[in-house]
Amino acid sequence: MDMSAADVKRASTAQPQAQSPSDSLPELNGSDILVRCLQAEGVQYMWGYPGGSVLYIYDALYKQETIQHVLVRHEQAAVHAADGYARATGEVGVALVTSGPGVTNAVTGIATAYMDSIPMVIITGQVPTAAIGLDAFQECDTVGITRPIVKHNFLVKDVRDLASTLKKAFHIARTGRPGPVVVDIPKDVSLKTCAFSYPEKVEMRSYNPVKKGHGGQIRKAMQLLLTAKRPYIYTGGGVILGNAAAELRELCDALGFPVTNTLMGLGATPASDPKFLGMLGMHGTYEANMTMQNADVVLAVGARFDDRVIGNPKHFASVERKIIHVDIDPSSISKRVKVDIPIVGDVKDVLQEMLAFLRENPQRPDTAELSNWWRQINEWRKRECLTYKRSDEVIKPQFVIETLARLTKGTDTYVTSDVGQHQMWAAQFYPFEEPRRWINSGGLGTMGVGLPYAMGIKLAKPDADVFCVTGEGSIQMCIQELSTCLQYRTPVKVLALNNRYLGMVRQWQQLDYGGRYSHSYMDALPDFVKLAEAYGHVGLKIERPSDVEGALREAIALKDRTVFLDIRTDPTENVWPMVQAGKGITEMLLGSEDL
Repeated sequence: MDMSAADVKRASTAQPQAQSPSDSLPELNGSDILVRCLQAEGVQYMWGYPGGSVLYIYDALYKQETIQHVLVRHEQAAVHAADGYARATGEVGVALVTSGPGVTNAVTGIATAYMDSIPMVIITGQVPTAAIGLDAFQECDTVGITRPIVKHNFLVKDVRDLASTLKKAFHIARTGRPGPVVVDIPKDVSLKTCAFSYPEKVEMRSYNPVKKGHGGQIRKAMQLLLTAKRPYIYTGGGVILGNAAAELRELCDALGFPVTNTLMGLGATPASDPKFLGMLGMHGTYEANMTMQNADVVLAVGARFDDRVIGNPKHFASVERKIIHVDIDPSSISKRVKVDIPIVGDVKDVLQEMLAFLRENPQRPDTAELSNWWRQINEWRKRECLTYKRSDEVIKPQFVIETLARLTKGTDTYVTSDVGQHQMWAAQFYPFEEPRRWINSGGLGTMGVGLPYAMGIKLAKPDADVFCVTGEGSIQMCIQELSTCLQYRTPVKVLALNNRYLGMVRQWQQLDYGGRYSHSYMDALPDFVKLAEAYGHVGLKIERPSDVEGALREAIALKDRTVFLDIRTDPTENVWPMVQAGKGITEMLLGSEDL
């Protein structure tokens, strides 16, 4: 069933309209066609879980060897793992689930990928075409359910449309603003046969994303930037997804401007770059937020001015500034904040045009004005907003992340996280030097993603160290995937910052709900060491600060084993700085003394 390179080329260049009875195009069933299409797209890994409506597809997978299928323990994890793979590699992630509950279990993973613009193709089984709409066993309206959380979806009712539909799905997923695409395949379509050919390219009249930015707008933007007195470069996940980190770094170096990354954009700028002010937003640094509010010209690249970044829009709009916004998605521009110079286009292409302008234009920023601006920024930096009270008695979660960063400095390391306090501490205290090394759920804020993300990354990057920074609440959302780690030999390291609370919920309850800790205390936790060992892995329990480094060194040294570190951290520790809901980004709480 495997396709050689020559087979793929023949399939992709074959012209269906030229077929005749004497043609030698292979007659294949829908399941074999699906596998051939995935091979033609270069798919190496897919994650899934079998069920009745996809058994013909699983039979086709059994007969080939080029695509490795990973059997997860829950469909949500299948999509998360494919998502993590896509985030780390830039390739399209592929997942396969059955109809009905298989689809509904996958919904959270699909929505997570959609909110963060991750290129994915999710193949879903469906009941036979004749049974659709008749409340058949394990039937659900996949197209209707997923419509709000996908870039596009398809229901394939004719096997002759399957190959072209899959070509469209991959094209839509990876071009323009990336996103997940669902292809729903009824069981009878996966069995019926037709002549197979795979189109070399696809043309869609209704889908033509703009790639090249408008030259006039780019010139206006550069002229504005070069005359700015208090400039700021604000970048988001679009720079990572657009593989534009190199261009961003060159632009920042050429201009000498301060730069910040959102939670999803960390690594686009090296954390060690003195021009980098840290992450901005709800848990961003004091200097990053103050610079954002007081800049006179903001260049936003691949970011969307979301609520966790700018806080209250009225507060943000209270200071007059000029905004340049570069994004591949026109609907993201002026969605929350009115901008002055919109540029729709691929961020890599636009940044290259900006650099070309600089090379051709001798004008440079006013050094005196820029020096004054940096003087002010450095005054804000003196607040040292990420300082925390160290302890020899209780483990501070920030200390764990700092120690991990020190031990992995200069190595090929990927860090995933779940959602909550541990996510923010990882973002604040782990200095990401390269893009695609920080993998987390930003837009949807999904608990349970960290372990499946790590599995997907480890499969793609077997020689790298992959750490999942999580909490005792989040890890239990998909903890069954420890079984998958064993079966497929993906030795990841799980750092559970165990504070016995749903930490971020507890923090909000402390600050905003009068200390009424309603259902945020975890008082029936498992013995994670024994649980890890039951799954065939190494479990370590760490209770003293003096033992943190030794445990991390041991975990790193165990290259071929999944290691679960149950790290008992201070249950009272909060994430600072913090911008409370409804406040502006300069109205930060920097510590308990501000309460």
